[in-house]
Amino acid sequence: MLNPENQERTCSPIQLENQKLMKLAIFFAAASLALIGNGLADQYDTLAAQGYRWVNVNGPYACTSEQHVEGLVAHRTDARELEVVQNIQCYYLIPGTIVQVIKEDPAHGMTEMRVAGRPRYLWTYTRFLSKRPVQDTYGVIQTPQNSGLNRATDTALAPSLPSDDTTARTRPNGNP
Repeated sequence: MLNPENQERTCSPIQLENQKLMKLAIFFAAASLALIGNGLADQYDTLAAQGYRWVNVNGPYACTSEQHVEGLVAHRTDARELEVVQNIQCYYLIPGTIVQVIKEDPAHGMTEMRVAGRPRYLWTYTRFLSKRPVQDTYGVIQTPQNSGLNRATDTALAPSLPSDDTTARTRPNGNP
């Protein structure tokens, strides 16, 4: 077996230089990955401090009232789940969805939250939300910018269409 010291002597100067450059490249790659990881962690910690959370459960656990969440979770059956979803009392939560905390009720372990695309605030159990980022179904970590949570249009109603038929555009054949 060769002694590592003897092996270095048998390598050409070019091979030794290449080995040194490779070690240096690996060191810089590892250092930059560590810095990027710390930067992303800081970003998510900042979002959590601002009241953003990531959903970590899959199911109809976002309801219009605390009572609906309690009733659904305490007595969960397929029939009950179908009833509350059909009556628009509860919405499905999907893992990785980012939400904004509006109010917390520690006594009941509940959180009132804002979800992108929903015109009203919803309630869920705090345990269904994480301060640590959770990847969505596409492997993406949602942020307020890429989820639509930071837009003021989330809570605005869509403008109504004109009801006067004379203002409607028509095709050359007269059909709208």
